[in-house]
Amino acid sequence: MRRFLPDNFTLMLVGAVILASFFPISGVAADYFGTATKIAIGMLFFLHGARLSRDVVIAGFLHWKLHLTILAATFVLFPLLGICAGILVPTILPPALYSGILFLCVLPSTVQSSIAFTSIAGGNVPAAICSASASNIFCMFLTPFLVGLLFSTAAGHGGFSLDALQSILLQLLAPFVLGQILQPFIGNFIRSQRKLLMPFDRGSILMVVYLAFSESVTEGLWHTISIRDLAVVILLDIAILAIVLAVTMFGSRWAGFSREDEIAITFCGSKKSLASGIPIATVIFAGQSIGSIVLPLMLFHQIQLMVCAVIAQKYADAGKRARAKEAHPAAQT
Repeated sequence: MRRFLPDNFTLMLVGAVILASFFPISGVAADYFGTATKIAIGMLFFLHGARLSRDVVIAGFLHWKLHLTILAATFVLFPLLGICAGILVPTILPPALYSGILFLCVLPSTVQSSIAFTSIAGGNVPAAICSASASNIFCMFLTPFLVGLLFSTAAGHGGFSLDALQSILLQLLAPFVLGQILQPFIGNFIRSQRKLLMPFDRGSILMVVYLAFSESVTEGLWHTISIRDLAVVILLDIAILAIVLAVTMFGSRWAGFSREDEIAITFCGSKKSLASGIPIATVIFAGQSIGSIVLPLMLFHQIQLMVCAVIAQKYADAGKRARAKEAHPAAQT
């Protein structure tokens, strides 16, 4: 049953939304808090760069077919599904939440959970590390490009500008590159202090969520979004995840990938990163109310964890049965 319960981080995210709903920060205090949030986001991407081992990335890119398959699921299949969801606007899905669905669909894969689920299921962990990491690197260019493309067509507004690109380069890419430059000197230390640094990682995201929803609540977010709207978003998140899981799982089998590679493709290709998505949203949509934009992502985050936990265990159980059958073939006859 614990697989279906919200994790601690999700509960903290809900707490940040509730706090912003009743006690939104505004005025001069919001300006100072916003500056602190930008610094925290820069540090977050610096740590991402410092953690990522270049040797792992270089070795992993040799399996190019697998990585291209995962990137295609992340940056092609998901956006196509986001465009298809546009048929629900505005009869069932409000335009503001549809923007959130589109933004969700152009984000990179998760890193930690993709690797963890691949490991639990008995998949190709080195490939998962490389693909998830590459997804988050490429997203600094692909996500803004896709936002500009999709939001100017499917969502009906520009959504992206050269100023946003400059902000991404300065606030996200520059700290990441600096972390990569210093990685040979501080990488081992950063990776060894994962438990100590995790509160900083999560704290920076909670800061962004609180600030984003404070601004949105002040502008009347909960007066424009109903329980019915939330239910539609949840069902749409589930539908998108189910389609991507089916395509990555059965498509990788059809393409002739090994079982281990299939697992890595399934979990890396079906995830969307909350850790990267919320900071990116604050940069791309700077000056706009982003509460409704990140809300579908926050809901998708918990849904993907619950569903993938079950699938990973199913893979693991199937692997155990296969190994037992190989070890005791006589007992199976």
